[in-house]
Amino acid sequence: MTGISRSFLFVPGDRAERFDKAAASGAHDIILDLEDAVAPEAKAQARTLVREWLATRERAALVRINSAGTPWFDDDVRMLQATPQAAVMLPKADARSLAFLVSALPGRRIVALIETVSAYLDLRAVSSVAGVEQMAFGSVDFSTESGIADEDHALDAVRTQIVLESVRAGMLPPIDGVSVNFSDAALITQDARRSRQLGYGAKLCIHPAQVAPVNAAFAPSAAEIDWAERVLAAFEASHGAATAVDGKMIDKPLVDKARRIVSAVTAG
Repeated sequence: MTGISRSFLFVPGDRAERFDKAAASGAHDIILDLEDAVAPEAKAQARTLVREWLATRERAALVRINSAGTPWFDDDVRMLQATPQAAVMLPKADARSLAFLVSALPGRRIVALIETVSAYLDLRAVSSVAGVEQMAFGSVDFSTESGIADEDHALDAVRTQIVLESVRAGMLPPIDGVSVNFSDAALITQDARRSRQLGYGAKLCIHPAQVAPVNAAFAPSAAEIDWAERVLAAFEASHGAATAVDGKMIDKPLVDKARRIVSAVTAG
């Protein structure tokens, strides 16, 4: 897919038979996982399987490598250096490891996975590393370390700060963490809509059944598209002068919002 990615589907790096299925799932991006989904004794095999599959692909896929300081990090980076079509997600990201990765993989698309308390408390530095395209929230690991349950609105403040630092740094809107439920489409939709309300642009998925509800939840609704088209039409007709739609004044921020909605429809 080209354009806006709303869904990012993880697939275990040692399960090569699932790679093509994941790519055909409707997910806007797939993440070949060398980290949590792969047992230590299978890391080398997973790295080989991922490299071989990526060599047959024209479109880039993300690879979640093992975090800096683990025994597998250096080999993961070397594999990526020889695999130019691979983008990279860095788990347990911090400013220092991100700066190293940007240097080792110049020009590569890099997503920083924010899943530790220390990374959250250092968000300004993390988001300031030039060359990092986007941040993602590793909500499960963060909840485990912090002791803050990812229920109701308990982590809203954390999620909001990640959004604000992304905006400040000029990054793409961040990617929210996974929903652990993959059998209840209504609940997945609810979670994704909440992410969107908080300013996230996408969501991580752990099962193909989550992809369609997530894509739908992040896509502009028919009402939003109708409003945006009417705002842009009124703005064009007024030649930039003050105008109103639905009894409300239309100014530049609302015109910009309308353009983003229309652009999302075109790209997505």
